[in-house]
Amino acid sequence: MATELSSFAELKKAPVAGIQAPAAIREKEVDAQGRAYATGRRKNAVARVWVKPGTGKITINGRDQKIYFARPTQQMVIQQPFEVSQRRDQFDVIATVSGGGLSGQAGAVRHGIAQALAKFEPGLRGAMKGNGFLTRDPRVVERKKYGRAGARRRFQFSKR
Repeated sequence: MATELSSFAELKKAPVAGIQAPAAIREKEVDAQGRAYATGRRKNAVARVWVKPGTGKITINGRDQKIYFARPTQQMVIQQPFEVSQRRDQFDVIATVSGGGLSGQAGAVRHGIAQALAKFEPGLRGAMKGNGFLTRDPRVVERKKYGRAGARRRFQFSKR
């Protein structure tokens, strides 16, 4: 039976039971070819991303990133995880993306790159998480409801 403690001083001296050590430190997750894999998602876009040490070449669906994502803002979005972790031009990225539009696909690739970098170098996880790169953007288009012109818009009202 447990003993009753009558003061905080006794509580401090009492033996502690059931306390566990902090969670295990994350380990490097790499496949046989030395690549880290992650899936990135944003809206309806899904990106499968492989990251490996290299020269900074980014290939998306078999094409160079500058060809696939022509807008500079989309190219900047993809580079953000490397700039935050100060690993620019140190990793090659191979990604396959499907679904959504180009902006959603760029966000999905960024999410995948950030997750893969965190798996390749677990020490980078804090920097990625602090900048919000490991959080999936859950927004998707709302479905159309019956009796409505769109998801929420109603048909024009007529009194007569």
